[in-house]
Amino acid sequence: MKNPKIAQTARGGYMAQGNCSVCNTRMSAMMSKDNAEKAIKQGAKKAF
Repeated sequence: MKNPKIAQTARGGYMAQGNCSVCNTRMSAMMSKDNAEKAIKQGAKKAF
């Protein structure tokens, strides 16, 4: 995933939104709070 942004859903969950590194289409992936915090520490942008 290129240029991931971590967003929080209306129900309190977390997801990463970005572009596919192969075909450049928009994609999303649901994740736990722990994984979202790890991704933010690794450089993903926080969108909430």
